[in-house]
Amino acid sequence: MFLAVAAAMAISANYAFAQDEQAAEEPAAVEAVEAAEEDAAPQTLAELTAAQPEVPLHQALKTKFIEGGAGFMSLIILCLIIGLALAIERILFLTFSKTNTKALVEKVEEALAKGGVEAAKDVCRNTRGPVASIFYQGLLRYDQGVDVVEKTVVSYGSVQMSEMENGLSWISLFIAIAPSLGFLGTVIGMIQAFDAIQAAGDISPNVVAGGMKVALITTVGGLIVAMILQIFYNYILAKIDSITIDMEDSSICLIDALTKFNEKK
Repeated sequence: MFLAVAAAMAISANYAFAQDEQAAEEPAAVEAVEAAEEDAAPQTLAELTAAQPEVPLHQALKTKFIEGGAGFMSLIILCLIIGLALAIERILFLTFSKTNTKALVEKVEEALAKGGVEAAKDVCRNTRGPVASIFYQGLLRYDQGVDVVEKTVVSYGSVQMSEMENGLSWISLFIAIAPSLGFLGTVIGMIQAFDAIQAAGDISPNVVAGGMKVALITTVGGLIVAMILQIFYNYILAKIDSITIDMEDSSICLIDALTKFNEKK
């Protein structure tokens, strides 16, 4: 009996000692696991970006173009190309239409003083730009009176305004169509994402990512095209306003010059 009791006490002591060792080892194991998880944690965005190889800009744009879908992205690029062509044509036209109106008015006044109306016509005929054209149309009707000249200048000024604004409606159309195509691609990309979810029967990032990528890329492309064309559109409007102001000021100067010319006759 004594030996049995001693054996039981020894077994109990060994069991308690094993539990104490296990309790002491558990915090160390937890700390080791946490340290390992911290070491395996994802890197920061800067580290991931630095680790990725640099891709040339044209290659990145080509990749995004393909990922956005060739159909909608081609239409958006087409809007950009046609809109830029029209904008550049208008800018060149307005640039060549810009003249030194003060110098033109001085030449017309000198020609009126030296050679009369016919000399002033020759000056306007040999000068480019809408202001010279307005002057020439007004001088053609000088024999009908200054009032008729003034009405002619106003009427022909409206014609020149229409010529300067020619093509702007198409540029504004492409400004509106480009983001609309982008939004349409967004809707179609969302539909593809929901179709993929329905087919897979599960909502997971891998299933939704493809459709969402198409949606976002087409939207960004359309907005970028619209912003680029809007900048050119506003620049063209500013040039038209500048030329219009010159036309109005110079037209008043022409009427004053003709009035003085009549008084001297």
